[in-house]
Amino acid sequence: MSLEALRAEQVANPYLEDVLAPVAAELTVTDLRVSGRIPDYLDGQYLRNGANPVTAADPATYHWFTGDPMVHGVGLGQGRAHWYRNRWVRTPGVCAALGEALPARMDVRAGMQSVGPNTNVLRHAGKTLALVEGGVANYELTADLDTVGTCDFDGTLRGGYTAHPHRDPVTGELHAISYSFARGKTVQYSVIDTAGRARRTVDIEVTGSPMMHDFSLTDKYVVVYDLPVTFDSDGVLPGTMPRWIKAPTRKALGAMVGRFRVPGPVLAMVNRDSRPPAGLPYAWNPDYPARIGVMPREGGAQGRVRAGDAQVRWFDVEPCYVFHPLNAYTEVSPNGPELLVLDVVRYAKVFDEDRRGPGDAPPTLDRWTINLDTGAVHYESRDDRPQEFPKINESLLGRKHRFGYTVGVSGGIMGDAQGVTSTSLYKHDYATGSSLTAPLDRQLVVGEMTFVPRPGGRDEDDGVLIGLAHHRGLDEGQLVILDAATCESVATVHLPQRVPMGFHGNWTPAD
Repeated sequence: MSLEALRAEQVANPYLEDVLAPVAAELTVTDLRVSGRIPDYLDGQYLRNGANPVTAADPATYHWFTGDPMVHGVGLGQGRAHWYRNRWVRTPGVCAALGEALPARMDVRAGMQSVGPNTNVLRHAGKTLALVEGGVANYELTADLDTVGTCDFDGTLRGGYTAHPHRDPVTGELHAISYSFARGKTVQYSVIDTAGRARRTVDIEVTGSPMMHDFSLTDKYVVVYDLPVTFDSDGVLPGTMPRWIKAPTRKALGAMVGRFRVPGPVLAMVNRDSRPPAGLPYAWNPDYPARIGVMPREGGAQGRVRAGDAQVRWFDVEPCYVFHPLNAYTEVSPNGPELLVLDVVRYAKVFDEDRRGPGDAPPTLDRWTINLDTGAVHYESRDDRPQEFPKINESLLGRKHRFGYTVGVSGGIMGDAQGVTSTSLYKHDYATGSSLTAPLDRQLVVGEMTFVPRPGGRDEDDGVLIGLAHHRGLDEGQLVILDAATCESVATVHLPQRVPMGFHGNWTPAD
């Protein structure tokens, strides 16, 4: 039976349908049709990652975050769209499904391989990297999006990295927070230098084993979100533990993982099993405290800093979950307290009733202000419309910003009562408190939009927004380019197939 026929028989799962439905073909198409005019300074590649099962997934257990990784890319230059490519990242599971040999460079020390790097894709130190989180291995890709193999930053950072590193706009280094059930009650902060090697790692003690999807970085501090979505051993053991392990051993391992550091030999055994877990092994935990940790970026010893030595201050916050902060910065007035400002997309709850995706509560745009002298936390709702994928002009990362861009999602990620997703694009002005809704075609469903500055531009919003979209009326994938000041259309690249709504992408200028 064909893949499409199998999908037609599936029980409804909103994360396998409509704009999230997978595509079945890998394409390479050149000289794409363009409406409008692509700015001449856009010379490079736009790449975006997302979940796209290579075979028919079980709708009863499929979780959006565990689908096979597929990277889509569009090459631009000289006002033209030169090519479109989409490729599955060749993980062990993808290779088995396609009947292909594994990539030449595969190392279990790079991280677990039961889930693929389906969440982000970026270029650093001359390498294109497909990223995920939770202790899963990163992969390096070629410029044509073919898989080179696993990546551990030249042996300097093993055991899995993160989906959300942030590049310091001054130094060009990548800063990140990584988590894994194998780390026990710690997460790890790391700095990857411009040569692609980890120059600093800090183990940070947390309350338990949280899912820590992202973090915030200011010019002075690293900010971590220790929130009540935590490791659930029942969700991981059936899929990742080898079948031959006896029941008592499985039970003992279930009591250990997520609480204590998993010994290397045991972790290597887990890594050898390429089957994905039946569902996401993280769930809402109402008994887990919600805290914000604030640590100096370069405080204490250099190089490797072990748990217990990190200089972290903790601040209690209301229970919630944050996948994506928009930005963070500090303010100090004369003779006044030091304030840490956190702009975040906040969920009241996730992975509680809906165990297949973040569908329990709508995401809203909030601002938290923490008085670092007294510990008081002030909460402010900036926009209560459902929205996600926050972005800024990243030259202002860690410093005070005026503008932020988010994708409005009518009815939440899963769509309305009929399961139909519609989107908007919002531009938020933090100076005036106003917002602008982009004048998009109503049939256009947009994903995350990335800001690309115009060379020589002086204003914060002088540039374009670029990202992938799906046009319902044309049933067509599109790369859309908008003016970041007005949010009006600049150009549209018409793609040869529909592109499922995915996760994160980045613009990579030509070398």
